[in-house]
Amino acid sequence: MNSKPFVLSIAGFDPSGGAGLLADVKTFESLGCYGLGVNTANTIQNDVKFEACYWTSEAIILQQLELLLERFPVEVVKIGIIQNLQTLDLVINKLLLKNKDIRIIWDPVLKSSSGFSFQNSREFQEDIDSILEKIFVVTPNFYELKMFYPELDIEETIGRITSKSNLYLKGGHRIANTGRDELFTTKGGCLGLEPLRTDCSEKHGSGCVFASALAAHLVLGESLPGAARKAKIYIEKILASNNTLLAYHNL
Repeated sequence: MNSKPFVLSIAGFDPSGGAGLLADVKTFESLGCYGLGVNTANTIQNDVKFEACYWTSEAIILQQLELLLERFPVEVVKIGIIQNLQTLDLVINKLLLKNKDIRIIWDPVLKSSSGFSFQNSREFQEDIDSILEKIFVVTPNFYELKMFYPELDIEETIGRITSKSNLYLKGGHRIANTGRDELFTTKGGCLGLEPLRTDCSEKHGSGCVFASALAAHLVLGESLPGAARKAKIYIEKILASNNTLLAYHNL
């Protein structure tokens, strides 16, 4: 069996390689893990344009999961785009059935960087509490955070989420202190992570890469705060890797 730890990405296929499964596996491999993947969607896109999303059926996703988890010991999973919360719940329950201690990082991709919306906002708000209770850490940006509980303000939303799951709030979309991230834990802790570089530029799929880096560092033995710090360093290295929208990973 492979001596590197396994990390599983459950995400969509982006032909440009900037986001989704391809970006996740690049990240896992760059950080010393072996990347496994389950495809939730085939997308028609490049780094600047998104035309369509063809969802993988629940039956196929569960079949893929069954065979992988039967063969490989998986302790940490990163989940990206998924058709709806009902499918997400099925996937999470499958993972927990196979390993009740599995840690799930959910990057709630609600809109692509090119503007395509993946979730119906009304549907997204249904049963979100029960989903969060099964998640180890959720990694929204500010736009995505506001969609969780639209009737609540930011502080109330953070409190509601962290009563159920750890929360890593990405700061790329914040108005003040752009690039300052915050880790909120279920135990009431708050860790601010300031940007360390000034030579970063926008990248397609940066949210996917960050969540995958967080998953990789967790499986390599870091605590959640330690994994968050190292994932922050990694994503900034990626953002500074070149001046295009597509990141380089092996630098």
